[in-house]
Amino acid sequence: MGDGSESKPVAVVTGGNGFIGSAIVRHLVASGHEVVVVDREGEFNADLATEADVRRVARRVVAEFGRCDVLVHAAVAFERSTLDQLDASLLRMVMAVNVEAPLWLMQEFTPGMKARGFGRGIFLVSDTFWDPPAVSDMLPYITSKGALIGAARSLARSLGADGITVNCVAPGMTPPPVPEPGLGKHLADAVVRRQALPRSLVPDDVAVVVAFLATPGAQAMTGQSICPDGGLVLR
Repeated sequence: MGDGSESKPVAVVTGGNGFIGSAIVRHLVASGHEVVVVDREGEFNADLATEADVRRVARRVVAEFGRCDVLVHAAVAFERSTLDQLDASLLRMVMAVNVEAPLWLMQEFTPGMKARGFGRGIFLVSDTFWDPPAVSDMLPYITSKGALIGAARSLARSLGADGITVNCVAPGMTPPPVPEPGLGKHLADAVVRRQALPRSLVPDDVAVVVAFLATPGAQAMTGQSICPDGGLVLR
């Protein structure tokens, strides 16, 4: 951590090698953060479905960087199932990655945040919580995102007195380079037609919102769910 990096705020980004996660990393670096990427591969790798591994990587971050000022949970499990095919193992895995992992990370990082009087928890959720598409097998994903929104709202109330804000960012459909099976161009085009801004969304649309929420200037924003989705969901 030479070259003055020890004075930079430290941001941990789960899923930081991903399509949207990598854009978030770029914007946080540009805004002066030391960024630690936690992903399935890379230097700080972890199985986010396993509590012990989540805690291991969190403690390694604190040991090597001394702190975590900003936690961005951008990693996601997107396994799909209809109600009639859903089983406990799939649902529990999705909930472990999408809901439990950020809670274990916050549990590890908040003591330091409290001691410094500053912290940011930013969870990526989805506007499908308010406007579920006509795709029946997104049930586990949408269920987990709704649970994470509830967790963020609860944490915002309980941690606010310590200078810690917790918010959600709910992107709209942001087409990846390789579309998810069953979520092809016809569905993406249908979503764009329903947006107030009729254009495809890109990762930077999400990343700029996350970068703002990470700043001291966002100190009055907590417990909120912001939808950079082109005006599909109006809240």
